[in-house]
Amino acid sequence: MKLPPPRTEGALAVEQAIMQRRTVRSFRSQVLRLDHFAQLLWAAQGRTGGGHKRAAPSAGALFPMDLYAVTGSKGVESVTAGIYHYQPNDHRIVQTAALDQSDALARASLSQMWMAKAPLQLVITADFGRVTGKYGRRGIRYAHIEAGHIGQNIFLQAEALGLKAGIVGAFDDAEVKQIMGISGSCEPLLLMPVGFAA
Repeated sequence: MKLPPPRTEGALAVEQAIMQRRTVRSFRSQVLRLDHFAQLLWAAQGRTGGGHKRAAPSAGALFPMDLYAVTGSKGVESVTAGIYHYQPNDHRIVQTAALDQSDALARASLSQMWMAKAPLQLVITADFGRVTGKYGRRGIRYAHIEAGHIGQNIFLQAEALGLKAGIVGAFDDAEVKQIMGISGSCEPLLLMPVGFAA
């Protein structure tokens, strides 16, 4: 599914977004607009210029990160419940599972069920093999740094859109991989529920 094009100007200054940003763990059951969904994905991993320029910096421009979206039946307008893989090169999503896995993801996160109430859960993963080939074990550190950049971009973009985000690092890696259908050397690093604060 091709997504609406990203906006590069907004009503909220980055300084205000930084000042207002707070981690939220309570969400309203309100559907997200499709353009807001697209903007969040672009802010996390979208292309920002010619060649391989992305919204978040990446060591050696190797881009070991993959971004997934988990939506429920009342998640994002015009997007059916399921798991989606974001394709930054052409700003689209590909459905990888047609099942609402919001509750399962929350249970895999030490039963933090507040996560399941968010209309959207973003899952940031790293394929360490893409970066360790050049940088050895140091590449693992670089991937973790990149995940932090992506997470902060999501936080600030959510704030600029009038949304809120949470962040979760406490989860069972194997369970999350199974739920998401992730295989190989790809590892989940961060889960970020996004929506309207309750």
